Amino acid sequence: MSCPLPQAVLLVDGYNIIGAWSCLKKTRDTSGLEAARWELIEALTSYTAFQGYNTQIVFDAQYQHTCSNKEVITELLSVYYTDFGQTADTHIEKTCASLRHLIVQSKISRVIVATSDRVQQLMVQGYGAEWISAQQFCYDVEATVCRTRHKYQQRKQSQGRFLANSIDPKSRQRLAELRMGLK
Repeated sequence: MSCPLPQAVLLVDGYNIIGAWSCLKKTRDTSGLEAARWELIEALTSYTAFQGYNTQIVFDAQYQHTCSNKEVITELLSVYYTDFGQTADTHIEKTCASLRHLIVQSKISRVIVATSDRVQQLMVQGYGAEWISAQQFCYDVEATVCRTRHKYQQRKQSQGRFLANSIDPKSRQRLAELRMGLK
């Protein structure tokens, strides 16, 4: 009996992605950074569930004198805010370094870092992680949303509004006979 493939870990450089995706930049510029963060979190909630990745979105403390903080959004999605003075890059690199031995031991299948920061791309590759550019990541997320929507619409169209539409014709006939007192 074969074991399922170990889970992948996706590390997302939050502000890098917000700055690279035109829709998130627009939200940031019109509604503020908080709104752009939540829009990214919402987009990655569906993406993470569909892909089955253990996703961590990392944001810099961004001029706030606060301690690091972790918010669990779903079972597979967490948001990290770094300590004051620590960058998301540093946090992601440390995480990649700590996960390296899990890849070697096959406890996780891969570590993927979403960023367009070229220096960080080279650093995480040194730890055995893969990287995806912010633009390619945007395409992947949009494609996944489309696939999910298409899958949902097919399922929705195949079933009617009534329970009787979801059972086989023989059972439906039997229920009709019972209802009319024929048998």
